[in-house]
Amino acid sequence: MPRQSPGWQDTAANEEASTPLTADQARQWRARHPQMPVSRALAMQVVTGIVVVAVAWVLTGKAEVAWSAAYGALVGVVPAALAAKGTARWAAPGFPPGAALAGFLLWEAVKVILAVGMLMAAPKILGAPNWPALLIGLALTIKVYWVGLLLAQSMKSRQGQAQRVKTNGC
Repeated sequence: MPRQSPGWQDTAANEEASTPLTADQARQWRARHPQMPVSRALAMQVVTGIVVVAVAWVLTGKAEVAWSAAYGALVGVVPAALAAKGTARWAAPGFPPGAALAGFLLWEAVKVILAVGMLMAAPKILGAPNWPALLIGLALTIKVYWVGLLLAQSMKSRQGQAQRVKTNGC
């Protein structure tokens, strides 16, 4: 029989099996890790779009640039809002996980197709769009939700630390 290297041995039998959380432990975990509402992420995208349009207007003084940035922000927000609305139905408690995943993938495809369609329609809607401004508006708008997640996480950790200090760990 060939010798196996110690690095290739299956160690799964030696590892502890994970134990499921009790109902109380699950409630405590959910309290420490609340979900960020989708509406907050969409609101942050809208605010970012407004800021991008204002900055484009102030820096260039050209309405065409501001309209292009606004349209780029809309290309980021409108498909995301539609996909969030459609996905929410599939994420209901008790929904089969496989169907929920299929619904999520379906709405992600709808989001991408709608965004590409909106980008293709930009010349007809805007005339001659300023593509750099449009793409900057789009990129900043679709990436801002990470900032929201980081802010929400830091706020939660600060609140959790304050609660732990007040209760002295009890």
